[in-house]
Amino acid sequence: MTFTEAFFRTEIGSGIVTSVGESWHLTVPPAVKTRYHDAQISSYRRRREFTFRPPVKLTIRAYAEGSVQGTAGFGFWNHPYVPGEAGFRLPKAVWFFFGSPPNNMALAKDVPGHGWKAATFDATRWQFLMLLPTAPLGFLLMRVPALYRRLWPTGQQALGVSEKSLDASLLRQRHDYEIDWQPRHVTFSVDQQMVHRADLAIRGPLGFIAWVDNQYAVVTPQGRFGFGLLDVPVAQTLVIENLSISPAIMG
Repeated sequence: MTFTEAFFRTEIGSGIVTSVGESWHLTVPPAVKTRYHDAQISSYRRRREFTFRPPVKLTIRAYAEGSVQGTAGFGFWNHPYVPGEAGFRLPKAVWFFFGSPPNNMALAKDVPGHGWKAATFDATRWQFLMLLPTAPLGFLLMRVPALYRRLWPTGQQALGVSEKSLDASLLRQRHDYEIDWQPRHVTFSVDQQMVHRADLAIRGPLGFIAWVDNQYAVVTPQGRFGFGLLDVPVAQTLVIENLSISPAIMG
C-alpha cells in the first residue's frame, strides 16, 4: 500500500511539512537554537496507533537538501514520550538515522556516534533490563579502553544495537532505501544492495516516522549523556518519495 495523506503531520517551531504529488518535503527553515524545530510525518498520534510488527518491509526514496544541523531519518520506533500521554517508554527503533556533530550516540563498538547509519536498538530487551542495576559500575569500567573493547560487545548485544555507518554523501543524493524487518533479523538496503544485516529480534509494535529537526543527543557507554539544540543557518529539507510499507497495517 502506498501512503499519501494517510500520514499525520507534525510541525514544531518553524518546521514545515508539505506534500507535492506523491512526495513529502519536511523542512526546517533558517532558525536559531533558542527553540526546538521539527518537521515530520508519522503513522501515529497515540501509542495505540503503533501497529507495525515483523514481518514488514519499508521502501522509500529519499534525499536531503541543505546541510542538516540536527537529526533526520526514517523507519520505525516507539516514540518513548508521546505528547498528551502520561509516562515514558524505553526506546527501540529500526531505522536509517542521521545525526550531525556534536550528536554522539556511540552505542555500537567501532561505529562513530554521528553520521548517516543503518541502525537498530531495543532498550526493552530482558537482557538489557537485567544489566541495568550494574549501570553505574559499568559506566566507570567502560572508561578504561581495554575494558570497553572487551566488555562493551556484551552490553551492545543486550541493548539490541546493530549499526553500519554509511557514506554521508548518500543522504545528499536521491537513493532508494529498504528496511526488511523480520522476526529474527533486519536487513537494510540502498539501491537494492544490502548494506547491513542485524541478526537479532526487534519486537513490535512500532510506528513509522520520517523527520528532520535541529536537535542532538549524547549517549555513550561511558555514561555521558546530554541533549541540545543547534542553529540552522540554511534551510534543511528531507524529501520523501515512493514511500511504501507492506503489509500496510500489522495489529
